Amino acid sequence: MNYEVKVDVSPIYELLGSFMVYISKKWVRNLDIGPEWISEVANKLAPEVSAALSQAAAWPFDDYDVLYAWAIHRNNGDSVPNFLECLYETPEDVLYAAASPYLPDFTVAEARRIRDHYTPLLELWYEHYFKNIEPDIIPLIEEDALEKRILLTKMDPLSLVEYASGGLVIENAPEVQTIVLFPTVHNRPINAYCYYKKMMLIQYPVDVPEEDEDEPPTCLLRMTHALSDPKRLRLLRYVAEKPHSLKEMIRDLDQSEELLKHHLMILRVAGLLRIHLGVEEKEKFSIRPDGASELQMFLESYMRL
Repeated sequence: MNYEVKVDVSPIYELLGSFMVYISKKWVRNLDIGPEWISEVANKLAPEVSAALSQAAAWPFDDYDVLYAWAIHRNNGDSVPNFLECLYETPEDVLYAAASPYLPDFTVAEARRIRDHYTPLLELWYEHYFKNIEPDIIPLIEEDALEKRILLTKMDPLSLVEYASGGLVIENAPEVQTIVLFPTVHNRPINAYCYYKKMMLIQYPVDVPEEDEDEPPTCLLRMTHALSDPKRLRLLRYVAEKPHSLKEMIRDLDQSEELLKHHLMILRVAGLLRIHLGVEEKEKFSIRPDGASELQMFLESYMRL
């Protein structure tokens, strides 16, 4: 492990993340906001805005890697309007130069396409959705990023990444020199990551205060749901022995890839799995010991024991 960890924070990341979730519907059934959020937002958008945004659903998902790379290298502050204005005005060769060190197959033509296609849609998304919720988002992500920066002075980088992400373990990745962590709200409780050349970007979920203390906390509900299925309990017991890849699970557990991915996602969002990442090999999964202790803590706290 020879990488450094940086903690970054900006509403620009949240703009991109919320846009990506709305357009792609990716992971939405496992997110705290749920599929209902998609419908609620769609119902508030004018038909012409919805029609314009829907174009992006057919565009390559890898485009977001480029947009996030440009967000990392923003040079005019954290204002979303300034960021979008900068994209409008920056020549494609300059945008290419900013992202190409991390994306070796990137081209000037792709820089032009992504700039010209996404910038007006992101501006629509900002004006018709994000601007209204931005004041509530900023305090949450800034407070969380401050906490992680303080912890960075007290914890080793590998431990901080695992703690912040709720289970990501970055190992066997000698070419990764920098890991950028940034907090997100819309993607709760999923952590997502982009592998770049020499750099990795990880978005991790912030802790959002529960609105009703008399209701079971969301984290407790995720855990009890994850443990309610015997197949998931057997899966946890299996990965408790040692880290296993999905291919090994298919072979040893006699379950389909689709079903295993479903169970792994539920266990992952509940914070019960460690996900071992390395460029040289596929993801491997092991049990997250902290998950069991957190279950007891959340349960005792809610029961007031």
